[in-house]
Amino acid sequence: MSKEILYSATKPTGKLTLGNYIGAIKNWQEMQENYDCIFGIADLHSLTIDIDSKELTDNTYSQFATFLAAGLDPDKSIIYCQSHVKEHSELAWIMNCNTYFGEASRMTQFKDANAKNKNISVGLFAYPMLMSADILLYNTKVVPVGVDQMQHVEICRDIASRFNSKYGETFVLPKGVISKTGAKIYGLLNPTKKMAKSGDNDNDVIYLDDDNDTIMRKFKRAVTDSLNRIKFCDEQPGVSNLLTIYSAMKKVTIEQAEKDFEGCGYGDLKVKTAQAVIDVIGPIRDKMQELKNNRSYLDELMQKGAERASKIAKETLEKVYKKIGLVTPLSK
Repeated sequence: MSKEILYSATKPTGKLTLGNYIGAIKNWQEMQENYDCIFGIADLHSLTIDIDSKELTDNTYSQFATFLAAGLDPDKSIIYCQSHVKEHSELAWIMNCNTYFGEASRMTQFKDANAKNKNISVGLFAYPMLMSADILLYNTKVVPVGVDQMQHVEICRDIASRFNSKYGETFVLPKGVISKTGAKIYGLLNPTKKMAKSGDNDNDVIYLDDDNDTIMRKFKRAVTDSLNRIKFCDEQPGVSNLLTIYSAMKKVTIEQAEKDFEGCGYGDLKVKTAQAVIDVIGPIRDKMQELKNNRSYLDELMQKGAERASKIAKETLEKVYKKIGLVTPLSK
């Protein structure tokens, strides 16, 4: 690999949404031209919640198929499943042993779950350390993340710096990067809350496998306000969310999006935004469905991706083991 290495992954804990596409996958497709990219399906991370085994399997294949349908190229980028590369779990233990309990307990994700008195697992507490292993295994320089994940990149840097100080230069310190446009897409019915895979109301969320009629219907029901103006501002979260989606789909600035709707009403805003989404998502959805029906092809690509990822991860883990003094077996 000759360019800076970029790493990112999504969890197969639900159907991918328009928010996932705009905030991550769309940017990945563009980034693979400028970086050596590694894209993972973080299936081990999904085990921190109670998820049905069949659902996990189906979601994994769906996400892999969606990556391909959305333009991620397995010849340009490494695309793989996290659990297929054993070094993730092995380095995660090393990360656990080089992380202080106090700093791990301050992670917002863990604190929020703990405050809600959920039956949370040790796995959720250790989530940031596994994510650190994901990133550090590949000498990652760039990590595109949403605002809510930046804290995890920061603790990754802290762990890596601590390890480097103790054992000598080992890990590249990654840099978290937030997309300037569309980094966070909000719900259609609740435009102050992030559009989530596990939303309480399906009408709040655009799923990447929604048909065109469903997409149009959901947008027509989107919440706006009574101000009767189309402007991107804090006072109009619903309108601002629709403008963000429109600008991302049309690849224009927010300012241009506002100009496109001069003299228009909210009905026009909703319909034209929906159509912009359909124009982009429709072909991806159709290609994804086609690929999902060919699991043997997906299995083959998963294996190739895992082999490429494993080659890099193995070298990193062997270096780490030597640094900390673990005796490794002779290669066969």
